[in-house]
Parts: sequence; structure tokens; C-alpha cells
Amino acid sequence: MQTISNNITLVGNMAAPANITNFENGNKVARFSVATQNSNLEKQDKAQWHRLFAWGNMAEFIENFGDKGKKVAVHGRVVSRTYLNKSGKPRKVTEIEVKHIIGI
Repeated sequence: MQTISNNITLVGNMAAPANITNFENGNKVARFSVATQNSNLEKQDKAQWHRLFAWGNMAEFIENFGDKGKKVAVHGRVVSRTYLNKSGKPRKVTEIEVKHIIGI
């Protein structure tokens, strides 16, 4: 039996403070972007942008300590989902659900 792992670790900088959504049940979600770059110093690669989200206590931690330019190490899993935009067209998005985050 083959085991499939869906884990990702990123080290990069937050693009802006997280966008926080508070729900009526008391839960919250933090949505934010992180930019990563190739560590190869010979190449001047452009940043790659990643969309991330976190729930509950993790969202609260990011709300309190995350900020634009903050260097973070994130471990999580890749999640793909489809939603309808404002005009009713389906859109697919791939994001990273944060399981652990460390400010560096």
C-alpha cells in the first residue's frame, strides 16, 4: 500500500497583515500570503506567492503576531477547492492550510 503525503514547509515573508474573519460560533480564520524566493544566490529569481489560511488558535496567533514583511516558517498541507465568484462563475483555488507557524 502506498502512502501519500500532503505536507509542505515554506520559509518566506508575509505580504501584509492577515485578513481575519470572525464567525458567529466564535471560530476565526486568518487568510494571508507569503512570498518565497529561491536561495540560489547566483540567480535573481522573482518571488513566488503562496496563499495560506489558518483556523482557531493558529488564526489568533497570526492575527496578533503576523505583519507585513514578517519572516515566517510555515508547515501545513495543500488544499484545492472550487467556489463561485460574485458573477456565479466557478473558480478553483489552491491554498496552504497552516498547521504550524514560527516567526523568525
